[in-house]
Amino acid sequence: MIRLTSHVLVVLLLTVLTQLGGLIWIVSRWFRRPVLVFVLAYAGVWGAVQVVAPMTGRVALPCFGALLRSQSVVYCGLMRNFVTPQLAAVAIDAAKRVEAEFPGTVTLALDGGFPFLDGVPLLPHLSHDDGEKLYLGFYYQGLKGDYGQGQTRSPLGCFAFEALEGPDTCPPVWLTLRWRMGWLQGRFAAMEVESQRTRVLVRALLADARVGKVFVEPPLARAWGLMDPKLRFQGCRAARHDDHIHLQLGT
Repeated sequence: MIRLTSHVLVVLLLTVLTQLGGLIWIVSRWFRRPVLVFVLAYAGVWGAVQVVAPMTGRVALPCFGALLRSQSVVYCGLMRNFVTPQLAAVAIDAAKRVEAEFPGTVTLALDGGFPFLDGVPLLPHLSHDDGEKLYLGFYYQGLKGDYGQGQTRSPLGCFAFEALEGPDTCPPVWLTLRWRMGWLQGRFAAMEVESQRTRVLVRALLADARVGKVFVEPPLARAWGLMDPKLRFQGCRAARHDDHIHLQLGT
């Protein structure tokens, strides 16, 4: 019973993280060397997905590159870097806008979506279920003001929160994804948001007719002088957006 339960948990975890990993794990159990088979099969499926997903309406954002790329190979390896072709074009165009003003700038993508099927959420992001939502990382600079190309404060580009919260900002509510993670903040790199590049990126997204909403935490939006009907606050039950930029297509 314990063995069965452990396999069920592994399947659930791999499905939540990668969409297809749970199924691959199940198949691998039929072989004498299941772990080796899982690794080889996962690699094969990963390669096949890069070819098949575009046929069903999703494309992978680049894992490597000098303009726009995934912040970590983790996002690529877990197949969480898929978006619709239109959203990919939006991200690339915005990255070009920033690079044109600040040559040498690399724009980093965080979570996008899974390669297949609408309606399957990319946990813990309940809204990332159709390839039309994407997280972009902030740009950062060292304490001396030097731009850190391709660098972020945290290993995965998120959870390093920037906005200061007053006593009247988002009081504690039940059932919330607005994690504070105070115990973790001091462990991140000593860097600051490079506001000039980040401001240009957000403005490029807001000016794009294909973009429906952009979520940035209100204190940061005010500090950066950003005002636009598309610029929204996600609410006090959703994840914080003072560690990344959330953009989505549509209205």
